[in-house]
Amino acid sequence: MPMHRSFARNIPSAVILSFCALTSAAISAPPRAADPAVRGKILFLRCASCHDVSAEKSAKIGPNLYGVIGRPAASLEGFAYSPALKAQNFVWDAANLDRWLTNPNAVAPGTMMTFAGVETAADRAAIIEYLERQGPAAVR
Repeated sequence: MPMHRSFARNIPSAVILSFCALTSAAISAPPRAADPAVRGKILFLRCASCHDVSAEKSAKIGPNLYGVIGRPAASLEGFAYSPALKAQNFVWDAANLDRWLTNPNAVAPGTMMTFAGVETAADRAAIIEYLERQGPAAVR
């Protein structure tokens, strides 16, 4: 029998479960960083499957968020926004992003974005700080 199988068999299941729980907690709760934008970049990874923030990339499932601060809602050329978001009349700023990240459906009932929201104000602030630095006029 190979050594790795016999080794794994000798590890108590409580140790394996503890390791899995610690690993899961580390992945789901990014470390606190001195610069909120660094934490925001880590938190944004959950958004990155649908959104990009690079100037060179186009939209994915969701619109590209490069330069989103200061942009009117539902205004990115060539992206097919939902009628619910098209009906909104606001500009993306920190306050509107915070409302959106809290609960997109409360901002634009019927939006196609299937995202439950970011629970904590600190996490939302970090993501917003990160997004504020993703644009042509951003101070880096």
